[in-house]
Amino acid sequence: MIRILIAEDMAILRGALAELLSLEADIKVVAEVGRGDEVVPKARALQPDVAVLDIGLPGMDGIAAAAELSAAVPDCRILILTGLGTPHTLRRALASQVTGFLRKDVAPSQLLAAIRAVASGERAIDSQLAVAALEATTQPLAPRELEVLRLAAVGEDVAAIARRLFLSRGTVRNYLSSAVVKLGARNRMDAVRIAREEGWI
Repeated sequence: MIRILIAEDMAILRGALAELLSLEADIKVVAEVGRGDEVVPKARALQPDVAVLDIGLPGMDGIAAAAELSAAVPDCRILILTGLGTPHTLRRALASQVTGFLRKDVAPSQLLAAIRAVASGERAIDSQLAVAALEATTQPLAPRELEVLRLAAVGEDVAAIARRLFLSRGTVRNYLSSAVVKLGARNRMDAVRIAREEGWI
């Protein structure tokens, strides 16, 4: 019997997932939580074989929860099931000892196969995402360029960014221009789009 802990903040999805898994003769859902900071206490108490975690959890994101869980309950395997499937999030997850990583649009049969694979000590990684992670380019921006681009991405104008970072407007424009050139972007917003798609901001 594979004992499962589910961490998903949307109650309807959490309930549907629990219902789906409970239909399997060899799977038993032993815990359902809606927050990332509830994962480790529940896992310590119930010792599940596999934790199925979303990334976008309140209290603590799923990847941070995975890192804590792997240290606190090392026998519990971890499978991320998320809508945030980017090469960057996959790399973060693998660094946190996650052994499974799937998108939420996966077929139920694939999810069940992945849970069984992870429970037996194998890896179950979305193949398209794995290829994208291998092909992803190295992040070329300097820390300050990245910081300025991150602020531009949330709608800050040059003057606001300059005030926040204690820089001159000209320096902020230079950082933004440099980021555009390094990313091969058409303009500032295109640079933001590229950086977001790569998971850098």
